[in-house]
Amino acid sequence: MITGKIKKWGNSFGLLIPKDELRRLNIGENQEVVADITKKENPLKELFGFAKRHNVKKSTEQILKETRKDLGID
Repeated sequence: MITGKIKKWGNSFGLLIPKDELRRLNIGENQEVVADITKKENPLKELFGFAKRHNVKKSTEQILKETRKDLGID
């Protein structure tokens, strides 16, 4: 998955893709591509949406504590 930004370009909008990603994929200027675009959601919203859908019974503090420990930022 590649993350880019939408920017206004005249009366339209363009998708800015990092140059490193274009090099990696061997894509150059004026080449046609196909993109599956989805809006990036708030990661915390996604996490707690998952917890609600899967009936997670942990407190917010417990989830944050475990996440910090897993990331090594305890």
